[in-house]
Amino acid sequence: MSTITIWHNPRCSKSRAALTLLQEQGAETEIVKYLNETLTVERLRELLEMLAIEPRELMRTKEAIYRELKLKEEQDPEKLIEAMVAHPKLIERPIVIRDGKAVIGRPIEKVIDLLAE
Repeated sequence: MSTITIWHNPRCSKSRAALTLLQEQGAETEIVKYLNETLTVERLRELLEMLAIEPRELMRTKEAIYRELKLKEEQDPEKLIEAMVAHPKLIERPIVIRDGKAVIGRPIEKVIDLLAE
């Protein structure tokens, strides 16, 4: 099995469940604690491309910072990406990456499907 990367937040139950699943499958896993890392616009663009989604689809729209920054009204995808880089808490989790393809691990079945490919 190829190396799998998980963008992980240890405080998130869904993220912990995805990591446990990967470990139970014996997957060689690189853990990216994205809340503690310096993200770049380019890295986030690459992730969005692997996910094949638009920036808003990667955002946690119920976070207080989403409302504070008035991101609901923002239409420019680049501004949304910049907001996620500046405030990684806005990024949905967990994200699991394998062989150039990524999924948001909600529900966990998406991770299972990615592993089965």
